[in-house]
Amino acid sequence: MAKKNILIADDDKDILQVLEKKFRENDYDVFALAKGMDVIEKFKTFNYKPDLLIMDIVMQDTDGFAVAAALRDENRLKDLPIIFMTAKDLDYSGIKKRLLDLGECTCISKPCTFDELLTKVKNIIG
Repeated sequence: MAKKNILIADDDKDILQVLEKKFRENDYDVFALAKGMDVIEKFKTFNYKPDLLIMDIVMQDTDGFAVAAALRDENRLKDLPIIFMTAKDLDYSGIKKRLLDLGECTCISKPCTFDELLTKVKNIIG
């Protein structure tokens, strides 16, 4: 069976390195980017479509919601599953409503353990 492909976007390079290493150790193909705008370019310019996008909500160049909205405008990406990561309080920051508006999205609070994130990933893409 082919490995599942995950794109990870986070402006914290330490988080990117750890997640990339851990997911590879768990038999996933991983591509990591540090800027939200690079995610949009990767999808649109290179016609890239992973099985899952894991993305921080707050990044230096843009926010994850703007990236997700741009991706949802592409017909082939409407159903791309996205896991957002955030240190914000999910109940009080309006994140839950925005997730519903974007469809096929879920969120995990930072900090979290890798095992918590891996469980979410396995539930979504196997």
